[in-house]
Amino acid sequence: MAARGLIVDLDDTLYPERRFLLSGFAAVAGEAERLFEVPRQEAFAVLVRALRAGHRSTALQALCATFDIDPIMIPEFVDVIREHRPRLSLRRDARRLLARMRRAGWRVGLLTNGLPGVQARKVAALGLAPLLDHVIYACEHGDGRGKPDPAAFRAAIVRLGVQPERCVFAGDDPWCDIAGARRAGLWSIRIRRGRFAHAEVSESCEADLVVATLREIPDAAEALVDYAAVYVS
Repeated sequence: MAARGLIVDLDDTLYPERRFLLSGFAAVAGEAERLFEVPRQEAFAVLVRALRAGHRSTALQALCATFDIDPIMIPEFVDVIREHRPRLSLRRDARRLLARMRRAGWRVGLLTNGLPGVQARKVAALGLAPLLDHVIYACEHGDGRGKPDPAAFRAAIVRLGVQPERCVFAGDDPWCDIAGARRAGLWSIRIRRGRFAHAEVSESCEADLVVATLREIPDAAEALVDYAAVYVS
């Protein structure tokens, strides 16, 4: 029987990306304390309030404004987030999903956007390497901008050694994950969680199947590949 493949997204699919941001904010708060004698807990609280208010992109500006730190420090704080060793834990349902698929003989890969160094530290912190056959950093392929460039998905298929009709992609982002997977000829599953849980999705960006939990992915993937075997020539 031809090999079957599952490719999964990382951020907000296997773990909540918010946890990485909180870990990074803790590192920034420590740096602010070291450089400017700002109380670490107070700095962290400012960053978290910005995140909870939906101002993720301007959290560092809020930190600087609150404690009279020159905004010229923002790029350095960004580097602190990118280069710190995150404190993360893998969801139990994610661990079970990956283990179950590999036990069933599926080849499992991770395809993730973002700077490879940053994403590699996430993979290490989550302990993902033993649960996967391959990790693919999307921006290392195609136009360099990552998903939804279909070249990144095709690279993942090649690494797994499977055919597109025997491969399923699972992710949370309709535009980066699902649209890209469809353009590359993969079956697709969207997990309704994270920032895009309640997004209005056009037909071109909607998955073949939509699920609410990771527990549903194995049966959904089986159904898609079985359908392909019977109805797709």
